[in-house]
Amino acid sequence: MLVTAVSFPTVALAVHILFVVGTLGFVIGYPVIALAVERIDPRAMPVLHRARALIGRALVDPGLLVVVIAGVYLASHLHLWSHFFVQWGIAAAVVIGGLEGALVIPQAKRLAELASRDVERAGVGGVQWGSGYVTARNRANLVGWAQALLVAATVVVMTVQ
Repeated sequence: MLVTAVSFPTVALAVHILFVVGTLGFVIGYPVIALAVERIDPRAMPVLHRARALIGRALVDPGLLVVVIAGVYLASHLHLWSHFFVQWGIAAAVVIGGLEGALVIPQAKRLAELASRDVERAGVGGVQWGSGYVTARNRANLVGWAQALLVAATVVVMTVQ
């Protein structure tokens, strides 16, 4: 039986990958989830937007921090600081985190308020989104898709390094 010792750099790589998948997988998936929920049950949109704000604070922001810390450790341990993919990864994490804190979370809170008003106004009929909600949702969708594209591009850069 062959027994291999687990090294700290291997654990750091596993943590890095785990948090990339868990944190940034959500960022990639959310725009599609939002489209599906709105199509299936528009009345659920206020809850979805509130959940997005909470997940941004509780998962995306701290998860990005873990991704960066593990990535910095690996880049230092493996002496990779001069490689483009390291620079790209850090820049991407900063941009994604900046978008999350400055735009996505506040937008999600605002969308929850606007969607709640429109759902309450709908009564028993179908939900008709007000122009304020539609404008804010379109802006939020643009940011969400930009984040998803940046995550996808980062995975490509990291993979082809």
